[in-house]
Amino acid sequence: MQDFINVERISARKRDSSDRIGDFHEIYEIFNKEDAAIQANRCIQCGDPYCHNKCPLHNYIPYWLKSTSEMDLKLSFKLSNESNPFPEITGRICPHDRLCEGDCTLNDGHGAITIGNIETFISEEGFKKGMKPEFPGITTDKKVAIVGSGPAGIAAATYLLRSGIAVDMYEKDARAGGLLTYGIPSFKLDKEIVARRIKWLVDAGMNLHLNTNVGVDLSFDELASTHDSIFMATGAQNSNKAKITNENAEGVFMALDYLRNSQHLLFNEKSDEKYHVKGKKVIVIGGGDTAMDCVRTAIRQNAKEVTCIYRRDKYNMPGSKKEFKNAREEGVRFIYNASPKEIVVNSENQAIGMVLQRTVLGEKDSSGRARVEIVKGNEFKEDATVIIFALGFSATNTDFFSSNGIETNKYGNILVAPNHQTSKIGVYAGGDCKRGSHLVVTAAKDGKEAAAQIIKDLLN
Repeated sequence: MQDFINVERISARKRDSSDRIGDFHEIYEIFNKEDAAIQANRCIQCGDPYCHNKCPLHNYIPYWLKSTSEMDLKLSFKLSNESNPFPEITGRICPHDRLCEGDCTLNDGHGAITIGNIETFISEEGFKKGMKPEFPGITTDKKVAIVGSGPAGIAAATYLLRSGIAVDMYEKDARAGGLLTYGIPSFKLDKEIVARRIKWLVDAGMNLHLNTNVGVDLSFDELASTHDSIFMATGAQNSNKAKITNENAEGVFMALDYLRNSQHLLFNEKSDEKYHVKGKKVIVIGGGDTAMDCVRTAIRQNAKEVTCIYRRDKYNMPGSKKEFKNAREEGVRFIYNASPKEIVVNSENQAIGMVLQRTVLGEKDSSGRARVEIVKGNEFKEDATVIIFALGFSATNTDFFSSNGIETNKYGNILVAPNHQTSKIGVYAGGDCKRGSHLVVTAAKDGKEAAAQIIKDLLN
């Protein structure tokens, strides 16, 4: 270990931008054994590991880096899967530069350990050798319903099944995975990877109910009467709007609607032609990872021009740096310090452009971020026939929550105690339906913690 002085940081190789924009295949290669071992050997094995502390799941990062440097794959695989319900997924899509790698001691001058790439290597190399997560089978008489099959739901199911508790998972869509399947593009996360994890849960004894919308196809009372506990993991799929003139015009879309439709196309499922952007000028409003997902998807769908507009400068963009870099490499145009004022439409109420206002950054607000201030009299127009808003999401099913005694806050997010218990006894919640749109890894954290509480309440 501690070979950081002699060995530079390298990241996994990625396909050339001119090649990758022609399809939706993943762009990153997986480390080979030699690269994984060499990069892991750069770790200095901190006594107080910042990478572990910054990870929402508190993964055993220094430990599996050490075992990877020694090529003890069996131990690395076990450690990686112990604290993480799907390390092969977080290794691909976590914003590592903002989390574990961002707090790596070597980040100050030497380059952080390539934690995400090594995490992916451990899982995929283990899978090739026949390793997979271990479950004891259903060993108790307890049964838990999980509503939603996204990252929080998968995490909760994983740890409940590890404790021998039976799980029924209910998903309103035709495929399980939630955001992982329909919200994150395939060039970041191949859908077979998600399906593989779901299959392991089914093999472990989970009953998966697809095309089942709880509250419509199945009543909440029926669910409660046939299960010992319920975990709500319904996500946040209501897109936030900008509240500007003409935002309901033809050609104006919400990010998740656009991304879901794109995935339906790739699955050869029914899709809506209005979301097809081939040959069109596209504007995406927002600076986070969802905005990058949208612009990179539009590029692959052969849009004529794709522009991302963000109200702060590029140094304040909230998304992952690597996603921003990938978007630029793939031909996305960026306009910074600009805020949408109104959408320009023609006589048929079709979007033809957008009026924008220049901005400057002022004093910091209570969150520590610089306030956005409009520069008066400095407006300009950008042409576009497709405008996509990627401004975050709020919780879904808020009427369903309240009608069943589950309290929410003013944003529609489910209110929970520190132990993830809702206002209704026996009902727990986690992920985006609790905290609003956030990261996959924080949803996994909620699911893991909620499962621990459910296990404690049911088995102790």
